[in-house]
Amino acid sequence: MIKVGLVDDQVYDLEKLQLILGKQEDVEIVFATTKSEEAYELLKKDEIDLLVSDIEMPSLSGYELADFINTYGLDVKVIFVTGYSAYAVHAFELDVLDYILKPYSKERLIKGIGRFEQKQTEVTSSEKLMLKQQSEIHMINKKDIVFIERTGRSTTIVTLAQELETYQSLVQLEKQLNKQYFIRSHKGFIINVQYIKNFTIYSKHSYLVHFQQTNKTAMITKANLETYQQQFY
Repeated sequence: MIKVGLVDDQVYDLEKLQLILGKQEDVEIVFATTKSEEAYELLKKDEIDLLVSDIEMPSLSGYELADFINTYGLDVKVIFVTGYSAYAVHAFELDVLDYILKPYSKERLIKGIGRFEQKQTEVTSSEKLMLKQQSEIHMINKKDIVFIERTGRSTTIVTLAQELETYQSLVQLEKQLNKQYFIRSHKGFIINVQYIKNFTIYSKHSYLVHFQQTNKTAMITKANLETYQQQFY
């Protein structure tokens, strides 16, 4: 499911986006607003995968929203839907996924959404995980990740050979991992099911996860353990 945010200061254009995307089974519209400053505040919550935005708007432009996404490393792609062709070159400097000119057809908008899906497939099928740190970017083998833990504002990735810390959230990292092997076991953990050795009771609603390649443990909720058993056994 693609979680989408929509912003266009023209009511008609916003309703057109809602009408088309609201009928797509693989799309969930998280917010739709005519106010770019409201979209800015909603972006901070890091709840969407894709922002579909006009460019020329009062208060904040679509460019400024895209620049905010890039500056703060949010894992959100952007599609511009605009009546002006002159901005295209600068838009792609901001790594915008697509640039759609008004008036557009339903098919043209759906094609843009398809580009997002293709991009996500490429990311999850890659054998490497791009790990962003303050001054460095590491490329690590996904198959070597045992589990990932979020504590406070930092995230620790435990691999077969080392531990690495990053400011990226579990939501951002989860999007890059294959759901065939990685599951969100707990609000603070992602685990690689290939390394699970056994589970022990931790509390009424959770278990400790023990792994084959490390003495460190992760957590899994009772509900997620039941889902894991149904999915893999």
